[in-house]
Amino acid sequence: MRKPAETNTIPRPPNAYHFDTLSAAKALQAAGFDQAQAEAVASAIRSGQGELATKADVAALRGDLAGLRSGLDGQQADLGGLRADYAGLRAEVGAIKWVLGLVVALNIAILVRLLLA
Repeated sequence: MRKPAETNTIPRPPNAYHFDTLSAAKALQAAGFDQAQAEAVASAIRSGQGELATKADVAALRGDLAGLRSGLDGQQADLGGLRADYAGLRAEVGAIKWVLGLVVALNIAILVRLLLA
């Protein structure tokens, strides 16, 4: 079995895309750029490729967003329950205020009667 020939290539990161700078520079020169301008543009495009998102990056981001969305849905459901609890507590506090007002009024009436008797 033959051993593959070794090459002197630098391994690319998995998210790096191949961009033929020589072909791009030649195309830019054909469009009217001088050689220095064409090389500069091709080099700038090549250096900016490390920041491109891959399909896997987009899929991971979509998954994260779906998780956040479901978490927010759960939080909204919890908030709905809290609102119902709060409304119930307000009703109870209103009833307690009414009863306390009645008790105070009865105590005042008893006190007035005792003082006038």
